Amino acid sequence: MKDRDFVGADPCVRPGSNEEGTGTVMLKLQSIGFEYGSQRVLDGVCLSVESGAHLAVIGRSGSGKSTLLRVIAGLEVPADGRVLGHDQTLSEPGHIRVAPEKRRMAMVFQDLGLWPNLNAEENVRLGLSGLRLKRSEARRRATGALRRCGMEDLVDRLPGSLSGGEQQRVALARALAVEPELLLLDEPFTGLDLVTREEILQEVERSVREQGVTLVVVTHDPWEAERLCDVGVVFEHGRVVDSGSLCELVNRSESPIMARFRADRAEAS
Repeated sequence: MKDRDFVGADPCVRPGSNEEGTGTVMLKLQSIGFEYGSQRVLDGVCLSVESGAHLAVIGRSGSGKSTLLRVIAGLEVPADGRVLGHDQTLSEPGHIRVAPEKRRMAMVFQDLGLWPNLNAEENVRLGLSGLRLKRSEARRRATGALRRCGMEDLVDRLPGSLSGGEQQRVALARALAVEPELLLLDEPFTGLDLVTREEILQEVERSVREQGVTLVVVTHDPWEAERLCDVGVVFEHGRVVDSGSLCELVNRSESPIMARFRADRAEAS
């Protein structure tokens, strides 16, 4: 499957697969490359994401998906290419031009990244430290985000005393408290039981809808991608190999991961 609206030298990811692409391009990746030592992890990644899009980056473990998020967030420096936000250069080879906390982005890490010695509210407020807010405003945002994520009664609990789902909610609240323009989720539902995963999926769906957040989700599970996103790209060996609406990718993509998903779904039915 190749859709001219999405695939090419610079696939453009839009809020909906049938739109005319008149929205603002908020994120643009130009030929991004990245290396760990001698290993080429990202290789010429080009992508444009319009404001309001919900994008899934689908690929097998080790395909470079998480590294891509870290480069977007400004946590890694690209070896090649540029990351642009609203046409402003955020990163380029050897340089972070705009610090992560200045990018109006927030990221939920695969390992959540909660500090074990801080309670739920303190973990959320720590995520606001780069914004230089007044203490009262930081507390207001933290308690509000925890309330929206159903954690208002557990604000004083340490991460070690919370369930996996509750820890996920704290990590999500920390990201939403920043009031980001772009939310990055790195395999956010790994290790959760089916019931808890469904609850967190619903929470993410509701939160991004209410706050009007642009969303980029890294996942190896096309089912999760279908739940949260309208459009997607398939990642293999550090490159975008296919892209389009989620419906088209699920039903027609020739990539191994999507073909496996179709086979498993056919077996289950």
